[in-house]
Amino acid sequence: MTDLFAEKSEKNVGAAHQNRPMADILRPDALDDVVGQDHLLGAEGSLRRMVEAGALSSLILWGPPGCGKTTIARILAQHSDLHFEQISAIFSGVADLRKVFESAKIRKTNGQGTLLFVDEIHRFNKSQQDAFLPVMEDGTITLIGATTENPSFELNAAVLSRAQVFVLKRIDEDGLEILLNRGEERQERTLPMDGQARDLLKTMADGDGRYILSMAEQIFAQVDGDVMLDSEALLNMMQRRAPLYDKGNDAHFNLISAFHKSLRGSDVDGALYWMARMLQAGEDPEYILRRMTCVASEDVSMADPQALPLVIAAWQAYERLGQPEGELAMAQACVYLATAPKSNASYMALKAAKRAAKETGSLMPPKHAMNAPTKLMKAEGYNLGYQYDHDTPEGFSGQNYFPDDLPRRTFYKPVERGFERDIKKRLDYWARLRQA
Repeated sequence: MTDLFAEKSEKNVGAAHQNRPMADILRPDALDDVVGQDHLLGAEGSLRRMVEAGALSSLILWGPPGCGKTTIARILAQHSDLHFEQISAIFSGVADLRKVFESAKIRKTNGQGTLLFVDEIHRFNKSQQDAFLPVMEDGTITLIGATTENPSFELNAAVLSRAQVFVLKRIDEDGLEILLNRGEERQERTLPMDGQARDLLKTMADGDGRYILSMAEQIFAQVDGDVMLDSEALLNMMQRRAPLYDKGNDAHFNLISAFHKSLRGSDVDGALYWMARMLQAGEDPEYILRRMTCVASEDVSMADPQALPLVIAAWQAYERLGQPEGELAMAQACVYLATAPKSNASYMALKAAKRAAKETGSLMPPKHAMNAPTKLMKAEGYNLGYQYDHDTPEGFSGQNYFPDDLPRRTFYKPVERGFERDIKKRLDYWARLRQA
């Protein structure tokens, strides 16, 4: 009877193991087996040094999906004598936290600490995050939080001050190849695909180790060993993964920043690439057009005064055409901005003028610059001495329009590029007339 129960138990364990996803079965149980994070876990990695020193403290693991955050947390637990607890902020609330903290306090009185791993910790609101502070402060728990979002924006400053942030990278192609090799070793056969399809598979994974193992598992299950997939067959078989992009997360701001800087840096191909990335990910085209309008005034400005009306025209064209034809107008505006001469002189002039306005308060304009619609104002000298510029031979009187108590300042300093080169000649000419 005992042998019968033992046999059934072994079968159940084997069945349970068989039903586990490949990504879970192949999850590393040693730091040396984690791929793609050598900057943290290599011989000189800061996280490895922390583990080897036996000085595990609260930390936040920040990185994209499938880069190994949960795996690292579990391995760290093995390198400590702390009791390991794991919760997800998606499924947990205040009541769940209270239970975890109470259990941790009991363990602490019995001489054992608690290592609490919180997945998606950024999903907790401010008050829920505040609940961690006292138990972190008194050593009841050592916290490991995992997040795909920028901790600077999503986590309380008080939590961050009590934890060290470690930034994980998306897994590169070499790391993804290692994961595929491990999957093939487990299956005891190679993936049935040619070299181009294999490269495409890694591209589709987009740096996500869990995802590439899941895709490999599907291919092993669905494709006979005698069949060899090419790139087209792979695309037909697999649902192509949407790019990692959320209008509320870091990727949204990172891509628009790269787009703006590419335009400013006159990198037309880079600008087109980042615009295409955003459009492919479902970004609102008007958000991109708003940024191009900003570039037209901030970075091109008077070096090419046609930039602003052209972008506005592209925006109007997009509104009339919609997608996909309207994207051609966006591409035209993108190319124009990237290849236009650049100047931020008007942007810098406005900043300087605003700073001067703030410093000088409520100084009145000179009286010759003010109208005198009433007898009292005329008696006070308003408009007295005003010279009508068109009555002068040069069309320029050279009068001062700064307040009497404010020495003349130069805010606008055009560059020797594009149309501003001509503007600079005019300003220099007027300056000579003013001095004369």
